[in-house]
Amino acid sequence: MRAHLRAFIQFLQEGRRLSANTLSSYERDLSLFLDYAENQAISGVDSIQKHHLSLYMLQLKQQGRAAATVSRHMVSIRAFFHYLIMERHVQSDPSMHLKMPKQEKRIPKVLPIDDVEKLLAAPDSGTNAGIRDLAMLEVLYATGIRVSELISLDAEHVNLPMGFIRCIGSAAKERIIPIGAVAKEALTVYLEKVREKLRSDGEPALFVNQQGSRMTRQGFWKIMKKYTAEAGIEGDITPHTIRHSFAAHLLENGADLRSVQEMLGHADISTTQVYVQVTKPRIKEMYNLAHPRARSKPMNSE
Repeated sequence: MRAHLRAFIQFLQEGRRLSANTLSSYERDLSLFLDYAENQAISGVDSIQKHHLSLYMLQLKQQGRAAATVSRHMVSIRAFFHYLIMERHVQSDPSMHLKMPKQEKRIPKVLPIDDVEKLLAAPDSGTNAGIRDLAMLEVLYATGIRVSELISLDAEHVNLPMGFIRCIGSAAKERIIPIGAVAKEALTVYLEKVREKLRSDGEPALFVNQQGSRMTRQGFWKIMKKYTAEAGIEGDITPHTIRHSFAAHLLENGADLRSVQEMLGHADISTTQVYVQVTKPRIKEMYNLAHPRARSKPMNSE
């Protein structure tokens, strides 16, 4: 079974061109499932039945795994069996009619615009690191891309004259995202004054670390944590919080849902619709302020 897993990961790597993080997620999820299968004395992939998968899902739930985590494991298993069917290693797919656990759609955490401004004001523009960090934060908030997409950007993916970046998402899906004047200015300063001083020869990455190589996910998280503390922003603020804030602030200021969906790279618009819940209080406030008949008028006294 482990040989099938290795072949599956190689297939994803070569055929689907998935990111390293996605590949690691598939491999981790499926390794845990194969551990379970081996403990159940299942000899091969062709011996796995639907009830084995149901019991595995139950075990994950009993371990306290969130519904979203259980669903992710099942997505990995389904992809694995789709591959096994395609390669004719199994004749039937036991995961085909398995029901996914219901997930509650949690309202994402969004920073107020004032806090975003504080965060973007935190980097020291008098240092090379500060100029780079400001450019990264401005691009993140201007585009709403994921941190994995941010650090995967190469210099060639930026078109400053036209004001957009070319983002390569999962499964090599490409999307073109505009960047505003402020982010464009921050990127221009970084590219003209800092990047060549920091990067190693031949490094294509747009954002590089102090060693001259591509900025890592962990490196950016540390940078984010540092500036969050310096800005005095309380709570658990992550790069994904900036992505949520990007979407909510766009919708709050009149952007249409389809455009935000396209910029975020959501396959299903229902994923984008969760941000409408965030903006509802603000929309009501704007309505009350703007509509001429939103507030009742006092009755004329005789």
